[in-house]
Amino acid sequence: MKLNFKKLISVLSIFTFLAAQSVYLPLEAKAEGEAIKVEASSAILMEPITGKIIFEKNPHEKFAPASVTKIMTMLIAMEAVDSGKIKLTDKMTVSENAKNKGKNGNSSMLLDTGEIRTVEEILKGIAIASGNDAATAMAEYLGGSEEGFVKMMNDRAQELGMKNTTFKNPSGLSAPGHLTTAYDIALMSMELIKHPAVLKYTGTYMETISEGRKSPIGLVNHNKLVRFFKGCDGLKTGFTNEAKYCISATAVRDGVRMLSVIMGAPTYKVRNRDASMLMNYGFSKFESKKILTKDEDIEKVQLGKNENNFFMAKATEDFNYVAERGNKDKITKKLVVNLEKKHYNKGEVVGVCEIYSNENIIAKINIYCDRDIKKSGLLDNLKYNFRNLFNNGI
Repeated sequence: MKLNFKKLISVLSIFTFLAAQSVYLPLEAKAEGEAIKVEASSAILMEPITGKIIFEKNPHEKFAPASVTKIMTMLIAMEAVDSGKIKLTDKMTVSENAKNKGKNGNSSMLLDTGEIRTVEEILKGIAIASGNDAATAMAEYLGGSEEGFVKMMNDRAQELGMKNTTFKNPSGLSAPGHLTTAYDIALMSMELIKHPAVLKYTGTYMETISEGRKSPIGLVNHNKLVRFFKGCDGLKTGFTNEAKYCISATAVRDGVRMLSVIMGAPTYKVRNRDASMLMNYGFSKFESKKILTKDEDIEKVQLGKNENNFFMAKATEDFNYVAERGNKDKITKKLVVNLEKKHYNKGEVVGVCEIYSNENIIAKINIYCDRDIKKSGLLDNLKYNFRNLFNNGI
């Protein structure tokens, strides 16, 4: 019997691919009441918009975080970018110290001493390649030195309520006392997600940087979930012999975002399996409801007695309410408008729309005026009243 080698190779290739990636395939959500079994030493699953904890295992036990540390490094960098302190196009010069942090088999962006790179390129090196050299270069650029930046990291951690965290370096290399918890990692991860531009880096699987180099830099994401788990766009993996396998993983589906932190997993397969299982469980339990749509009319705002003297308040952005499936909370909206102005300009922000779940405020969305209009004065109101006297037959 003749063998069709082309077909045989094709079939074997498919089986090989599925076997290699099976750990990343979506797992079935757990049935109601069924226990979730996480093999890693510590874990937490959180809905990051509300901060609701869905699952936890030893969330406050301290472990070495390895390169998951770089979430704080990226957070401080993104805060500097978004506040205007620095620009993505700003350039920095790589020091000998930064280059050396990428040696000896450590994660590296392959930076060289004296090399000039932009803030955005270094961010990519941190987010995608997990470069210790890139993290150190960013630390020196923002903090003046590694030591100065580590102080910034620990100060920011305290501001975020990360009570069980101490950073010793910006990269996550093992160091005595460099410890954190799954809960604290979730806190800084939630804060980083508030800077959505970073997700285009953390969610990138492969990138090439060639500007100004003879040999291009090829960056490959250590987080394989961004390729194999639906909706995953970050955030950071980590591994050292001390920390074992760690990850802060996030994904979004149908308007719902989940955040899963795994620490101390024995293998990368267990780490990715546990993170995937938790996020899938979260997606099975939560849904997103559209409350406001950008530029939609919310309410008519009357500016005087004349019924024609009004503007429509419109939303400046979308707002979705994420809640557990079957949630019976009553969602209400209340406009708070600045009525002290004499003239309103089209497109001008004139107040907020407060959104309540039952009696608890859950969001404030800016509203704007849909037209140029002048507020009725005393004389306008007198004229309106006078006309109405005759219109009513008096």
